[in-house]
Amino acid sequence: MHLVGFDAAAFLRDDWQKRPRLIRGAWAAWANPLAPDELAGLACEDGVSARIVEQRRRPKVSHGPFKAKRFAKLGDKPWTLLVDAVDRVVPAVAALLPPFAFVPNWRIDDVMVSYAVDGGGVGPHFDRYDVFLIQGLGRRRWRIGGPCDAATARLPHDDLNLLADFVPFDEFVLDPGDMLYLPPGIAHDGVAVGDNCMTYSIGFRAPARSELIAHWCDHLLATLDDDDRYVDADMAVQANPGEIGALAIDRLRELVVARLADRAAFARWFGAYTTAPPDADPPVDCGVTSLPALAGRSAIRSLASRVSFIRRGPGEVILFVDGATFDCTGEAAAFAEALAGSRCVSLDQWAQSAPAHALLTMLIAAGSVSLGK
Repeated sequence: MHLVGFDAAAFLRDDWQKRPRLIRGAWAAWANPLAPDELAGLACEDGVSARIVEQRRRPKVSHGPFKAKRFAKLGDKPWTLLVDAVDRVVPAVAALLPPFAFVPNWRIDDVMVSYAVDGGGVGPHFDRYDVFLIQGLGRRRWRIGGPCDAATARLPHDDLNLLADFVPFDEFVLDPGDMLYLPPGIAHDGVAVGDNCMTYSIGFRAPARSELIAHWCDHLLATLDDDDRYVDADMAVQANPGEIGALAIDRLRELVVARLADRAAFARWFGAYTTAPPDADPPVDCGVTSLPALAGRSAIRSLASRVSFIRRGPGEVILFVDGATFDCTGEAAAFAEALAGSRCVSLDQWAQSAPAHALLTMLIAAGSVSLGK
């Protein structure tokens, strides 16, 4: 699948994190990539995050995995099923992501898929991340409101971020193949118009400052030596022993800031942190120690794998795959960049490269990459 007439540079300049954007007929030869029954089947599997939201006076949320008979008991009131990270298990849904390669890999979170009967939805709310809402099947009416933040009034609910006062300023009905972009914090409400309504939500990660500080500090604490302490061998007599002197404050602050501000260490940590898989989906060690001839073969990234890299200098990168870190130079670095840029990479160029072969062996052993024809 690919987008039709979409100018990525113009979109990033004019719309990204600035304003909602409706794109009619966004996809060439649109075909819904997942049947409703297949989505329901995923919601019944262990390890898949799924929810059912039933529209009542106070929306009721049930969490999966579900039994198949659960859907037959939903009754006549509007309801919607939401399944997270479907792109990690369904290739046809993962195929929606390559057209969004104008956004770096580390920013893309997952594709959530929803199915709703007539009137189904989750209620007026806002998200703290960018999202593309692709209409896959049926029709959905979207009402768009103004910007929201932590101070915006919300209704009490353990599972849903529902707005207490929702005032829509615009309204669109999306047909299959239409797409709506929403920046972070924009109030919105999507309601199915008729049955068999499926929507694909491509969400983008936006780490909170508190998240970054907490996890970066946790990482640093695990690396610190207890003998790394404050020193003042040049101490002089103070006029008042009760004063914490300016020099002491500067030295204490430097003791903290020097490690927190280490850019190279932070970059290395963040690459591993942002590509690490969820706890429920760890890499599988395939035990591979050698590979067949690579000519005519391709390297195919696992649907669940997250891959990014940081450039250290000419011909030198740090590759991050599912939380693992690989220092790559020369041919291995070129192969790493190609693998980060595409889910399927022809190996002809690296068929005789020992460094690329060694890197590929490790990635296949970890279950992050497989060999294709």
